Amino acid sequence: MPYSNEQLLALQKALATGEKRVTFGDKTVEYRSVDEIQAAIREVEASLARAAGSRRTRQIRVTTGKGF
Repeated sequence: MPYSNEQLLALQKALATGEKRVTFGDKTVEYRSVDEIQAAIREVEASLARAAGSRRTRQIRVTTGKGF
């Protein structure tokens, strides 16, 4: 099931107000820590970004030399 912007806003509001329980629709989730809420926010944001078609690109640069 894809996430919605409303779910993201509910998580962000819970984080901002210090709540550990998030209710959306008929479902309620109680998180144990702020770290769990932040992880859920990252997951929802990543899922929404993938659904929108945007990808986070990574760039790796490698340089070599002989050491002289």
